[in-house]
Amino acid sequence: MNMFFYKEKILSPGQLKRLSDHKYSCESLSILDSVLQPWWEWLVSKIPLWLAPNLITVIGLIINILTTLVLVYYSPDAKAEAPWWAFILCAFGLFAYQSLDAIDGKQARRTGTSSPLGELFDHGCDSVSTVFVAISACIAVQLGAYPSWMFFQCFCAITLFYCAHWQAYVSGTLRFGRVDVTEAQFTIMGIHLISAFLGPEIWSIKVPVIGIFELRHLIFVMTVVCCSVPLYQLFIDICNGGVGKNGSTVAGTSVLSPVIPLSLVIVPAFIICRKSTEHVYENHPVLYILAFGLVAAKVTNRLVVAHMTRNEMDYFDSSLIGPAMLFLNQYFNFFIPEHVVLWFCLIWVCFDLIRYSRQVCLEICDHMRIQLFKITPNTTTQNLQQQSSNRNGTTSVSNNRQSRSRRHYH
Repeated sequence: MNMFFYKEKILSPGQLKRLSDHKYSCESLSILDSVLQPWWEWLVSKIPLWLAPNLITVIGLIINILTTLVLVYYSPDAKAEAPWWAFILCAFGLFAYQSLDAIDGKQARRTGTSSPLGELFDHGCDSVSTVFVAISACIAVQLGAYPSWMFFQCFCAITLFYCAHWQAYVSGTLRFGRVDVTEAQFTIMGIHLISAFLGPEIWSIKVPVIGIFELRHLIFVMTVVCCSVPLYQLFIDICNGGVGKNGSTVAGTSVLSPVIPLSLVIVPAFIICRKSTEHVYENHPVLYILAFGLVAAKVTNRLVVAHMTRNEMDYFDSSLIGPAMLFLNQYFNFFIPEHVVLWFCLIWVCFDLIRYSRQVCLEICDHMRIQLFKITPNTTTQNLQQQSSNRNGTTSVSNNRQSRSRRHYH
């Protein structure tokens, strides 16, 4: 079953060994993270010990995707007004994802099941979630009326997520600023709630001081300001050199090498958009960004794998076959409608992302002898617990021991 999608393994034995030795390194200055810690601690205490951390993560992602797709259903062009309850549902979906994403690591430590696979799985889900969250925010403010602004907003969010892991690939440490992911997520939740209770048309109101700008344009300004800080930090890390030999990355490669895979996504997305005779992006903005966003998610996943395995990142990716369909269709003036090719592109990208993620997870599970969505039983602890239960089944001391053993087991 491991080779169901690929003829050869994706990860070499050397990569798997280096992955096993990987230690998670993170620095966070987030303002809201410290405020939300009591909520996250309470929430994880209510999670049953048999629930695998990766299952918590994927449940949150599914909720986030489904609630966003409801919004997309009512506003596929990011211009139509969706029902008020769809915005509330989307805000709830994002809050649920954020909360479950925050406690999966706590659940792993609580059950003694922390592993590099959990970190990889978590970041992989985040890369996909980023695409859907960016799209939902654009729909909430009806940014489809300004296609160029919407293109910038979405690809800016996607690029920032990629750059965060680029910086980790260079420095070996994933850094979060004082205003980062958590703050951005709560801002988007607020946008959804404003659209729900005041209507999306609220964003078209002119700013009193600067009459030519609408409220929705302030989001663009906020994006530019928020982007400047992490991009500046990345620039500093690149200039100072990486932690590898002679200032290289953790894999010993050039600190500038990750720019190529990202460019192979962003540049074609821009060119195809501008060269389209059928205005495929303007007519299908959500579908277009979703297709190219998932390509970027796949490339980001490969960057995370390259960082954790301290391995060089290949420039070409099979998911780029999707955008190549659109490019060739334009170049050779095929008679296939561009929106039909765009659907084929999205289908291919989804399939390619799923098969890659599945294969990498299975290879890591096989190597580390763990299961992806299930906590692997510890036979020794289980036997000791059973023996203790047999000897002292009626005493309170025995009950306490069983409780401690059960927590250790999970």
